[in-house]
Amino acid sequence: MHTNLSRAFSNNFLGSSPLWYKQAVIIFLIVNPILLAVLGPFVTGWLLIIEFIFTLGMALKCYPLLPGGLIAIEAVLLGLTNSDGVYKEVVHNIDVILLLMFMVAGIYFMKDMLLFIFNKLLVKIRSKVAISLVFSFAAAILSAFLDALTVTAVLISVSVGFYSVYHKVASGQSAEKKHNHVVDDKILPVNQEDLAQFRSFLRSLLMHGAVGTALGGVATLVGEPQNLLIAKIAGWDFAEFFLHVAPVSVPVFFCGLTTVVFLEKTKLFDYGAVLPENVRNILKNFEEEESKRSTNKHKAKLIIQGLVAVVLVLSLAFHVAEVGLVGLMVIVLLTSFNGVTEEHQIGHAFEEALPFTALLVVFFTVVSVIHEQHLFQPIIDVVLNMPTHSQPIMFFIANGVLSAISDNVFVATVYISEVKAALDAGTISREHFNTLAVAINTGTNLPSVATPNGQAAFLFLLTSAIAPLLRLSYGKMVWMALPYTIVLSLVGGLCVFYFL
Repeated sequence: MHTNLSRAFSNNFLGSSPLWYKQAVIIFLIVNPILLAVLGPFVTGWLLIIEFIFTLGMALKCYPLLPGGLIAIEAVLLGLTNSDGVYKEVVHNIDVILLLMFMVAGIYFMKDMLLFIFNKLLVKIRSKVAISLVFSFAAAILSAFLDALTVTAVLISVSVGFYSVYHKVASGQSAEKKHNHVVDDKILPVNQEDLAQFRSFLRSLLMHGAVGTALGGVATLVGEPQNLLIAKIAGWDFAEFFLHVAPVSVPVFFCGLTTVVFLEKTKLFDYGAVLPENVRNILKNFEEEESKRSTNKHKAKLIIQGLVAVVLVLSLAFHVAEVGLVGLMVIVLLTSFNGVTEEHQIGHAFEEALPFTALLVVFFTVVSVIHEQHLFQPIIDVVLNMPTHSQPIMFFIANGVLSAISDNVFVATVYISEVKAALDAGTISREHFNTLAVAINTGTNLPSVATPNGQAAFLFLLTSAIAPLLRLSYGKMVWMALPYTIVLSLVGGLCVFYFL
């Protein structure tokens, strides 16, 4: 009986994760206190970052909230940070947390309209290059005025919609029946190949769109949280920010779109998969059936969703309130005018975002460790002590590397604070400060597409419901982002070096 109980504890720990994965997490938890005693907090802090990245990399084996949370709890218990430090990081990033809690849920109530619009695009645009450019361009433009996480939530919602429509038909289920699109057991053998190709097709569109959020997000004051932070310290308004960053952001934007075409034409890095004709026909039939079944009540819902979408865009473009609060307004409007009145109906909207919100708080614990143990300080000191003429490109590189393994908002905060202190002390001129501010902004936005933990939008995509459905793992995202990482880093770096 004792043996059976021990086995039960073992089986319950991290659930159905592979045994080797469970053992790895246990080794981390045992080794960390020993390393702290032997090597000290600085080295242990860096190893903690590597361990957390490992849990992100194995997201398809186990949702990283669990093992990452255990590592974060241990970090607090070992004194690498404290609960006050974690709380400060959470408060500092409350706008991102509110965004995830409310805006992503708001997008959920727009899914009918989004599926309607994007379904028409998919069915009518037969060229894979053209539809890829549409996704990338639309994500870039929207991210310049909205928020990358909001745009990513739209892309995820649309992709889940497409996938579930085809998956039900491929399983031989009728439209009226409820269907679990997570399980492939009922997929008919004749549809296996089309399903695999459809997954590859959606993966490439999502990655084009996700990178598009970085192309647009770097360009404007509201594009990314760190942009607003840098603009406040620099004293730039919307137009000034755009003009200061334009020598880097505009060439990168066009080179990014060129990369879309190159990847789809060459079919490198897992791109190039086209929409199977059978899938196109099923989506077309779905659109026609929906049109036939469309009642005045359904049409009224679509109209309300369209009107609220306009309100959403205008509210975010003019920054009438924090993004999360705008999201709460969207939820209230859409549920009130579309007859969603029961608690359990509203509750479904929060299922996608809340696990990621919890994971983000765990991530802030790791950021707090970086802060408390000054893990980035040696790199910061090296860059700040370099000759003035080489500082912009080195700031771009340093911010890019650190953002790829950490939080780009945190990295930007550290660097812009140091540069502002240098300006206030009279060490650097105002012109040089402006140049370094642009280098920091572009450095935290562009090379950070290298890893899912580099950008919140990428991490959201990795841990979303669509990632396991499309077999979009951490390694797959890094591989598919690699050509973009190279292009955005090289073009951005050259622009910083020659144009700033």
